[in-house]
Amino acid sequence: MNRVTKPGFVIAAPASGSGKSMLASGLMRAFSRRYAVQPFKVGPDYIDLMYHGAACGTPSVNLDPWMLPSEKLRSVYAKRAAQADLSIVEGVMGMFDGISGDPMNGSTAGVAELLGLPILLVVDCGKMAGSAAALIHGFHTFDSRVQIAGIIANRVGSLKHQTMLEQAIAPLGIPILGFIPKKDGLIVPERHLGLVTLDDDREKTAAFLESAAEIIEENLDLAAVLEIARTAKPIQLPLVELKSREKPANVRLAVARDEAFCFYYAENLALLAEAGAEIVYFSPIHDPTLPDRIDGIYFGGGYPELHAPALSINESMLSAVRTFAVADHPIFAECGGLMYLTNVFQDSDRSYQMAGILSGSCRMGRRLIMGYRMATALTPNWLLAPAQTLRSHEFHYSIWDREDDDQPLFSYMNALGEACGTDGVCRGNTIASYSHIDFGQDETLVTNFITAMEKK
Repeated sequence: MNRVTKPGFVIAAPASGSGKSMLASGLMRAFSRRYAVQPFKVGPDYIDLMYHGAACGTPSVNLDPWMLPSEKLRSVYAKRAAQADLSIVEGVMGMFDGISGDPMNGSTAGVAELLGLPILLVVDCGKMAGSAAALIHGFHTFDSRVQIAGIIANRVGSLKHQTMLEQAIAPLGIPILGFIPKKDGLIVPERHLGLVTLDDDREKTAAFLESAAEIIEENLDLAAVLEIARTAKPIQLPLVELKSREKPANVRLAVARDEAFCFYYAENLALLAEAGAEIVYFSPIHDPTLPDRIDGIYFGGGYPELHAPALSINESMLSAVRTFAVADHPIFAECGGLMYLTNVFQDSDRSYQMAGILSGSCRMGRRLIMGYRMATALTPNWLLAPAQTLRSHEFHYSIWDREDDDQPLFSYMNALGEACGTDGVCRGNTIASYSHIDFGQDETLVTNFITAMEKK
């Protein structure tokens, strides 16, 4: 058994929009000036993790309690936390918002309880004073398995407002760690799929993180926060690793990474590297061709719809990807990657030529398609066994208008077990779907990926 006891805490909030992301990123940046900080994010998000990584100088890791079994989620946390001085976990949505009506099922509170981490509750006090105490009391006593270790009062309008909050909250006996003043402009920018990515404006992102850290250092008791972090409980479990191979893999995996393709689970890339794959990054926008001597390609999600002109004009890269696919080398594409592999991306004004490996075209719809999926394999492919089921996540506005008779790759059920359609395709050795998949849920996913590359 491995025993991991390192300082850590969870940043939670009563609801989305409370300032949780700004405060989490600011705390990460402030503490990273003194310590090695490992950032985490509850749930399947990608963009918050980019801000975390920029703040801490190390990749942030998803802790998705629906995607990963409890033991594997604990293992992911333990492995990363063991290498850092301090772990900071940003929660998702409201503290008790999860997958079902059970407030501990897939919620921030459930993850905090699973990992034995104290919770700091961020409360948007912009439009209340005494009522904040009632809200905090409710969250603190709602479920005896989790308790709030400290309060961060956000968007405090004045010294008088602060005094009223102090007087109202003090009888609850929960430490108030600081009062963050209401400050125009200190909001993480958003767009249709979430926060603006770092690649949109790195200088602006860096300035935002520095401003957030300064606000944190000026208005929060960081020494008290650190003392709370040291109350984290030890985690005892065998670290789950990939089964040892007879010989190390000797393959090179090209991973698309630029402004258009930036959504990857950090653990996916880490697990592939641990299994022996050499990860080489390339840009479908800026590079003229694929990296040399590669055995597979991984296209993640992102915003190809915002960069369709640049992707389309890079004809040499499109040709190289087509040639690679025709040679039947393995290609794995998620969401934005699927869009890139179709014939055409169609926006309101014109069409843009894409790689043409998959039939049909993609266009932007008006409705967000999102949610957890139980994905069951319908067609033979190199990643999954016939009828194998795995857990995934969908999050997109785009619609793929396919023009072929290929059987879909997956049938879907949602997290409640209700049928919700089909998705994806396997054409040759190209696998593409809207599913975002955490490979940590099943070690055969990485093994099969490596094996497919070794065969070619």
